[in-house]
Amino acid sequence: MGTIYAVANQKGGVGKTTTAVNVAACIAEAGYTTLLIDGDPQANATVGVGISRTHGPGLYEVLTGEVAAGEAVRTCSVQELRVIPAGAGLAGANVELPRLEGFEYRLRDCVEPLRGSYEYIIIDCPPSLGPLTVCALAAADRVIVPVQTEYFALEGLAGLLETLALVQRELNPRLTVAGMLLTMHDGRTRLGQDVEREVRAHFPELVFDTVIPRNVRVGEAPSYGLPVTHHDPHSAGAEAYFELAKEVAARG
Repeated sequence: MGTIYAVANQKGGVGKTTTAVNVAACIAEAGYTTLLIDGDPQANATVGVGISRTHGPGLYEVLTGEVAAGEAVRTCSVQELRVIPAGAGLAGANVELPRLEGFEYRLRDCVEPLRGSYEYIIIDCPPSLGPLTVCALAAADRVIVPVQTEYFALEGLAGLLETLALVQRELNPRLTVAGMLLTMHDGRTRLGQDVEREVRAHFPELVFDTVIPRNVRVGEAPSYGLPVTHHDPHSAGAEAYFELAKEVAARG
């Protein structure tokens, strides 16, 4: 049976999509059957692996019951990786989903049949704690929390952990935090050093050893429809994601 990971943080711009795409690509290339699900209406993960935003059907059609999840699976620029793209209508799901009874479990019920086909299923969440993120957390076994090493990102962590505890209590008792990932880190700055020290001090068992540095190649890669591990596999960003993928796999 496969393990389902959600990559979540209510704050935007902390590296959720970059992390979801690159971890999925690395794990897939290591020989594990891997599925990436783009749960963000912005469809950045979809574009980041070379699939058009309008290429359908996608997650929206899966959630509305128009197609089964297996029918929405696509190939992408990473030969070994499979993807369920966001779908053109996903932006409306935040309004439509809460009108449906038991909407919190829609994604779980759609994805559960795929567990037998994939060893890892990774869901990229939108930068909010809205209905789509709730659906992803209700479906997931574990959550990876990217944390930008800046002050405001640190401030929001307590609120996010409270939300995860609420989802665990009310919707998904098996949900656990796989780890917190420090991203966009500049170890040369006092702020970066201070935030890393604070996060590691408060959550010593949860923070991944790997730190994702600020790196131009990481920012360039999506414009080529590639993970940074394909765009420039020898860059500092790519090497960090290779190491992170090893940690994720080692944690199960």
